[in-house]
Amino acid sequence: MSVRVENLTKLYGENKAVDNISFNINSGEVVGFLGPNGAGKSTTMKIITGCIASDSGEVFINGVNIKDDMTSLKKTIGYLPENNPLYLNMYVKEYLEYSAQMYLQKSEVTKAVEAAVEAVGLGEHQFKKIGELSKGYKQRTGIARAMVHNPSILILDEPTTGLDPNQIVEIRNLIKELGKEKTVILSTHIMQEAEAVCNRAIIINKGKIVADNSLSNLESENAGNVISVEFDVEIPLDKIQQISGVKQVKGDGKIFSITTEGDKDIRKDIFDFAVKEGVSVLSMTKNKGTLEKIFRELTTK
Repeated sequence: MSVRVENLTKLYGENKAVDNISFNINSGEVVGFLGPNGAGKSTTMKIITGCIASDSGEVFINGVNIKDDMTSLKKTIGYLPENNPLYLNMYVKEYLEYSAQMYLQKSEVTKAVEAAVEAVGLGEHQFKKIGELSKGYKQRTGIARAMVHNPSILILDEPTTGLDPNQIVEIRNLIKELGKEKTVILSTHIMQEAEAVCNRAIIINKGKIVADNSLSNLESENAGNVISVEFDVEIPLDKIQQISGVKQVKGDGKIFSITTEGDKDIRKDIFDFAVKEGVSVLSMTKNKGTLEKIFRELTTK
């Protein structure tokens, strides 16, 4: 199922938490909704899920305006809020059955709960009280609750907050598996998480969208103009500086970091230089823009 947001705005007093944003998410995409704390991520998610109303703008789920049919559309959405509200005194299976009954017929509940438990790996923990679970398994329970009614869209707000490194890997792997069958919107301010799970990023800062593209395109478009090269013999620094298009050179001996003029790609010039000097290029890498670097540049302005 697709999600379309058009000119969405949300005010809290005079503060614009969300400032006239628009984007489309196609069926089957796993999209990272990225931004620093307070950027407007959670507010946007709450509007999409119908938890709060926008001051202006529209949200469409599979072409249907949520204002026209929110009750039916909620059945197509699974939502894990940032703070993962759980009933700690309930047993895992009991809680999931309770949640499933909000969406499904009685005859469908047992099968739905079994499927959710299996999908998130809660099998041996389903008869425990939620309050007895580790943080990681509480997160799994929250995700199971979000997907127990088999929604087409999963919206996960900071799903790995507070987890240890092993738990983070487990939850990321789970989200990747879920993304094979569902449209997933993942809110996070952790760039490694987005790189590990998502194929597209929407970056929001101060309520405005500052980037929206596939991860590969974002990294390509923001690639640095720095080339790392290693020769098989030592070469004087001043000779490297004579290569056409070179702005600055760092390093000495055999390994150099070369900053180019503008966006010029001088890799061919470096090879031509090596041939002319009678030396070999052992390695050469054009630096790739990292998502973390892109994020910092776009959200610190």
